[in-house]
Amino acid sequence: MLATLTLHLRLPLCASLKEKRGRIKPFMSRLHREFNVSVAEMDLHDKWEEAIIVCAMVGNDHAFLQSALQTVAKWAEANWRDGDVWDTKIEMVY
Repeated sequence: MLATLTLHLRLPLCASLKEKRGRIKPFMSRLHREFNVSVAEMDLHDKWEEAIIVCAMVGNDHAFLQSALQTVAKWAEANWRDGDVWDTKIEMVY
């Protein structure tokens, strides 16, 4: 079973793509380190003020994956200091 968490992030004060990457990369590294999830920027690569980050986990227990990704989403909302988390979405693929 594969579970994904999609985070739509807003970076209101970014003035360049380089600055955006500089803010997102440490956040993605911390997500990976703290929760042992795979993390990648998946969309809105050309927008300075928005990013789509996806976290993925693989396992055999639906309830565990759902709970783990809800924990990641709550942590992300509490610790994303460079803007807002506009939306979160958890999906399961069987």
